[in-house]
Amino acid sequence: MQKLLPLLIFFICFNSFAQQEDLSLDYYLPQDVSYNEKIPKPQEVIGYIPGEWHVTHDLLLNYMRELARVSPRISIENRGETYEGRPLILLKITSEENHNNLEEIRQNHLALTRENASSLNTKEMAIVVNQGFSIHGNEASGSNAALLVAYHLAAAEGEEIEELLDNTVILFDPVFNPDGLQRFSYWANTNKSENINPDPQDREYDEVWPGGRTNHYWFDMNRDWLPVQLPESQARIETFHKWMPNILTDHHEMGSNSSFFFQPGIPSRTHPLTPDINQELTKEIGAYHAAAFDELGSFYYTEENYDDFYYGKGSTFPDINGSIGILFEQGSSRGHAQETENGVLTFPFTIRNQFTAALSTLEAAKNMREKILNYQRDFYKNARNSAEKGAYVFGSEKDASSAYELAKILEKHKIELHKIEENFTTNGKNFKKNSAYVVPKNQRQHRLVKAMFERRTEFEDSLFYDISAWTLPLAFNLDFAEDVKMNKAGQKIENLEKPEVQPLEKSTYAYIMQWHDFYSPKALNMVLEEGLRAKVGMQPFSLENKEYDYGTILIPVQNQELDADKMYQFLQEVSKKSNVQIEGINTGLTQGVNLGSNQFRALQPAKVALIVGEGITPYDAGEIWHLFDQRYDMKITKLDTRRFSRTDLSRYTDIILPNSWGSALDDGDIEKLKEWIQDGGTLIGYRNAARFFEREDFMDLEIKKDSLVAEDISFEEQRDFRGAQGIGGAIFEANIDRSHPVNFGYTNNKLPLFRNTTIFIEADKQSYNNPIQYTENPLLSGYISVPRLDSIAGTVPFKITGMGRGNVILFTDNTNFRAFWFGTNKLLMNAIFFGDEM
Repeated sequence: MQKLLPLLIFFICFNSFAQQEDLSLDYYLPQDVSYNEKIPKPQEVIGYIPGEWHVTHDLLLNYMRELARVSPRISIENRGETYEGRPLILLKITSEENHNNLEEIRQNHLALTRENASSLNTKEMAIVVNQGFSIHGNEASGSNAALLVAYHLAAAEGEEIEELLDNTVILFDPVFNPDGLQRFSYWANTNKSENINPDPQDREYDEVWPGGRTNHYWFDMNRDWLPVQLPESQARIETFHKWMPNILTDHHEMGSNSSFFFQPGIPSRTHPLTPDINQELTKEIGAYHAAAFDELGSFYYTEENYDDFYYGKGSTFPDINGSIGILFEQGSSRGHAQETENGVLTFPFTIRNQFTAALSTLEAAKNMREKILNYQRDFYKNARNSAEKGAYVFGSEKDASSAYELAKILEKHKIELHKIEENFTTNGKNFKKNSAYVVPKNQRQHRLVKAMFERRTEFEDSLFYDISAWTLPLAFNLDFAEDVKMNKAGQKIENLEKPEVQPLEKSTYAYIMQWHDFYSPKALNMVLEEGLRAKVGMQPFSLENKEYDYGTILIPVQNQELDADKMYQFLQEVSKKSNVQIEGINTGLTQGVNLGSNQFRALQPAKVALIVGEGITPYDAGEIWHLFDQRYDMKITKLDTRRFSRTDLSRYTDIILPNSWGSALDDGDIEKLKEWIQDGGTLIGYRNAARFFEREDFMDLEIKKDSLVAEDISFEEQRDFRGAQGIGGAIFEANIDRSHPVNFGYTNNKLPLFRNTTIFIEADKQSYNNPIQYTENPLLSGYISVPRLDSIAGTVPFKITGMGRGNVILFTDNTNFRAFWFGTNKLLMNAIFFGDEM
């Protein structure tokens, strides 16, 4: 048998490669369909049959534009750009007659989601299908299949395609992630051999860090449908709400040894706000996929592995919006051909499966059209009928920017927002007109609003494919009330505007800036980068009956690089660009510490570096890079682990070590880092850095050991048992000491923290060394097992230790999660600017 195995693999490889060398469109396209010769085939534009090479974004774009130019069935629009400047295109594919009435069709379709929709005749309406490909750039079979799907829809002839296009509007997004696809296609193509080698150990199948999965800032964009923080997501969400499609498909890849998955996923892991009929319709659509794959001879599975719980994924977000989201997962060749447990998996084979699933989706949409349109109408009718009275209110008395940023998310999702009529207080929280918003519960998007705002701690299942909680007011650390009367609501907001900032009054003495606003670090960085002296107040004070909190920034007028007039002009610009209030004052005589007190500590410009590269989690690193570059306009130097030993660390005041796996740094790098800290640097570590810090003697930590014991758990159940002990992503409450510099800017004594680790650190015996400490009953929202909840109570997610003239700071939790956890971003900025005062 051992002698026969290599021979068997040879014949499998030979047949697969012969198939690839003789590749033609006939391998992909239905054999019983004729095609319009006037429509260019993919190879006539991109230069090769899809599957011979990995398509680059520019060639994909060229082909889609050419189809739109020559086909009356296709129009194209550019909805914006990626961070790297690549167009975010959308094709609208339907019959020529429908194109002439497209806006009328759209408006009639939207009417299904509104009141009085019962009078609409769905028998005469077109169904809207949104097909999207390769949101993970290195799951490339989707976008390569998009070439073929678009060609088929543009060129196929006959009654069947005519009937489909007469009754369907297809919103076609050939690549959800242009930047990632370009990165991966470069890798796969530059490592392709003339004689394709399916050895999984070949360089072709092992991308360099960070890989092509992510966008420019290394975000997994399939987690951003709900937070909608990235430009690619914003384009997708605008299209979704503009059209409210009935079906949205999301084409992915998974491990090479897998076959093909389509939804529904595991039934017990569907979010309770998703109607049961949604999953029934998903299953009915799945029957069309099964029939198509049976005819093709491709293996598949369903109702396993994946779920429909987190509404921030492309296949789940539609479910809370009256649509049907469908995830496709194809076993990945990760290059051009790769040995697997199922034989050699070729790139063309993966493309053909994705192409088949795209067409079976449209077949289901055509045959189930009226049923699915009626489902959408009923979804919104039932949502209105089940809507509660009253409203949510959220805001921050002293941080208008964070409230505004959450309001922006709601606006993008077409959620009705109101100003508040007058300032009011409820449950001890103050809500002010300039920094609070009212969200009526009785509105079209009632279910979506509830999904964003609810706190859920009870679940049918204990396993989650993604996070179990994302309560947005907690993510933004905002004051929040769930049941206020609508008489608190003022004018409906038609166009959301930034909070007003009062004009700066000129001073010849000093300027001060409170540290509460989310964007205050941006303002401070501008001041320090300009070479101006600034200080931070270690204690509160009051002036002219106004209270100034811990962390107030003081900018003296005298003895500065700029004279009084130029300083005034510069600070006006700072206030305008950061939208942060700066005040001119004319006396240092305050109630409490005076402005000349030593309790105002001098600040230095921050020169920050971020360790990236092999061994570092790209998501965590990208979130930090994005925070500095996009939110705070701060320079951050990315230091690659490959050349860390040759880096001059003396240039930096702070170095950030994100979550890592394995050994990102070797022994020489570690010693170099310690010397830099002893010379005055501040090292800030995240998550798994705790174990690294303890192991390499950066910190003396008491980490709780895992003492879980499985009782009455069978061999079959062991994986689920262990999985249920993980913290995939939940929200916990901590007490904070607001006098500690790490907590400057926070106004409440409690802080919601996002956690997705099981690293629990015992509190210090000295209470003042525990400025952030989990409460005894910390769960605010999400799932955690009882043993883990017992473990987290009273532990600390923050530690600081001196080393020579420098500091080592640890956060066990991700303070920058997915760019929407605004509420804890300031913890990192406090560590950067005030680390020496801790």
